[in-house]
Parts: sequence; structure tokens; C-alpha cells
Amino acid sequence: MRALALLDALLVVAYPVAIFYSLAHFSPRAVGLVALAVVIPGVLLRARRAPREHLVAALRVPLSILTLLLLGAWLDDARFVLALPVLINLALLAQFAGSLRGEVSMVERFARMQKDELSSAESAHCRQTTLAWCALFVLNGGVSLVLALIGWTRAWAVWTGGVAYALMGVLFAGEYVLRKWRFREYGRGLHDRALAKLWPPPEGEL
Repeated sequence: MRALALLDALLVVAYPVAIFYSLAHFSPRAVGLVALAVVIPGVLLRARRAPREHLVAALRVPLSILTLLLLGAWLDDARFVLALPVLINLALLAQFAGSLRGEVSMVERFARMQKDELSSAESAHCRQTTLAWCALFVLNGGVSLVLALIGWTRAWAVWTGGVAYALMGVLFAGEYVLRKWRFREYGRGLHDRALAKLWPPPEGEL
């Protein structure tokens, strides 16, 4: 499954540049068909490995992607091919926003992979961070949708292949620094030690 996850990540990262270049030289139908040929093996492998009881959930997003690409190829319309980042942001938004309905937010789930016990303040911080990610997914998905509908492929490629990832990096780094400032818990890495110089932890903890 790690290989499949790595392949998915590579496809997502490479998609904007590949689609921008392809649409400049080929028809939306041809681009859609090639994209289908790339995506279908991964969908089949995911279907084969998914437990039967989780099959529908595992294939919901991949089948939606296939539907978009099929429509793009059938109608010879680039807007369907350009809509893939919108779908990905919607799927991420659904997962993160859905977790806010329960007691444990999505970011807290990740936090608990590294730390078993979280204080109430840390849980609240995780919930606030989950909300921030939801806002970012709305922004990225909304801008991607507008650019796809207008058909500005160059601006679409710059946003989905560059700006969107830069914003994610800023949010990730900003949350990390904010968390260190609020809770003063540091590891042994150089970056943690540098931050500990700025905001010293309680005496005797580092």
C-alpha cells in the first residue's frame, strides 16, 4: 500500500504540469484518454487490495476521478480534465470537516500517532488547525474551479501545481511554529533547538 500511496502522490504532484503541457499540444479527448490509461491500473489495484467491507469507501474518489476523465474524453472538453484538483480538495475537505463532527479532529488523529495523551488545550489547538486546513481546501478548490471553468490553463497550472502547494507549506510550517510557541514542547532536532532558544521551555524540560 505504501507503493500505491507514493504513486498517488506522484500523480497528484505531476498532474498540473502534465495536463498543461498536454493540452497545449493535444485535444482534451486525447489527453483524457491518456490520463485514463494512467489512472485505471491504480484504481484496479486499489479495488483488489481493499477489504470487501470498505470497497465502496476506498473506490469513491478514484471512481469519481475516472468519471471526470471519461466525460472529458467523451465530450472533448478540457474543463472536466482540469476539474481533478477540485475533486481532490473536496474529498480532503469532506474528511477534515467530517472529523469535526466527532470528538477527535483529523489533525488530532495525526497528533496521537506521535503522542498518546493530549491536554484539552492541545486538543483544542488540533481542532482549530483542522478548521484552518478546511479553509485552505475551500480556497484551493474554489480557485481551481474558477480557473477550470474559465479555461485559463496556464493560471490553473501555476495555481494547482505551485501556489496551492506553497500555501499548504506555509500553513504546515506556521502551525508548527505556533504549536511550539504555545506549548513549548521540543524534540532533539536542530529546528526545535532553534525555536527553544526563542521560546524557552519550562525549566528542566530541555
